[in-house]
Amino acid sequence: MRTFLYIFALICLLSCQRTISESDLSKLNGYWEISEVEFPDGNTKEYKANTTIDFIEIAGFKGFRKKVQPTFEGTYFANDDAESFLIMQKEDSFELHYKNNYSEWSEILAALSDNTFSVINKEGITYHYKRYEPININE
Repeated sequence: MRTFLYIFALICLLSCQRTISESDLSKLNGYWEISEVEFPDGNTKEYKANTTIDFIEIAGFKGFRKKVQPTFEGTYFANDDAESFLIMQKEDSFELHYKNNYSEWSEILAALSDNTFSVINKEGITYHYKRYEPININE
């Protein structure tokens, strides 16, 4: 009975979520910092401060993600390393497919708004991001 109630609650929760449309994908463009990681066992890890952030740029169904380091002047240090990805629509969801010389993986885009997004990897780990707001000590 307990399992049935858990599954029912999960279905209700998922059905209430707003679906992501193709026009929403452009919201991924910009600077993002990880805010929390949710593990399949229910444990979470919060990130209060990040030394690196992700810069994401997409055009159509192609994009890249690059790690950058923000400075106190509002600029960013970056190298030439970037992870390219393809966005593939699967029924009513979108998946980000990455491939480099060493590995290949994908993430399901679980939620997307103007200021937050979440992805879930094949291990069931959910990564929550929030839009990065630069710190400028010169102001």
